[in-house]
Amino acid sequence: MYPKLIFSALLFVSVFIFAQNAKTANTVLMGGKPVQTYAKLPAVNKPAPKFTLTDVTMKDQTLDSYKGKYLILNIFPSVDTGVCSASVRHFNEDAANIPNTVVLCISKDLPFAQKRFCGAEGIKNVVMLSDFRSDFGKTYGVEITDSAMKGLLSRAVVVIDPSGKIIYEEQVADISHEPNYEAAIKAVKN
Repeated sequence: MYPKLIFSALLFVSVFIFAQNAKTANTVLMGGKPVQTYAKLPAVNKPAPKFTLTDVTMKDQTLDSYKGKYLILNIFPSVDTGVCSASVRHFNEDAANIPNTVVLCISKDLPFAQKRFCGAEGIKNVVMLSDFRSDFGKTYGVEITDSAMKGLLSRAVVVIDPSGKIIYEEQVADISHEPNYEAAIKAVKN
């Protein structure tokens, strides 16, 4: 009797803990059609999850690399699409001029493609980072888990304050649309 009771209790506790820690898929649109991301974005007023991404010189950059600064994470599928490249250009012009703020443009593009894009477009005020060899997409919940875009990142913006706390997040409802630039910039200025 006791072994069955102990087994049942352990099973219940294990299932409960798994359910508490399991990520819940999130639905966004891609051109009006639903696609799933790994999970929802990390919550506002919580510490930003740590990450390691690769810059255009193939060096690792971490959340701690930018400690003490406001960070705007401009997350998108690929710099080789019109809306994604528009977001990089927009943040390069506007948000990059805000004091004590760094804009990190994050995609699964290889660092070589990111460097080529920045050279061709004259992009100098943002930092391009690649998620091609990390788990950033899952950690931040933005990795697309189905459709032809499976494995790429959805379009999102996360703003982190100098203490490392998330102060703004936007999972763009339709990946084919641009993010709310003004709201992200306002979060830094408040």
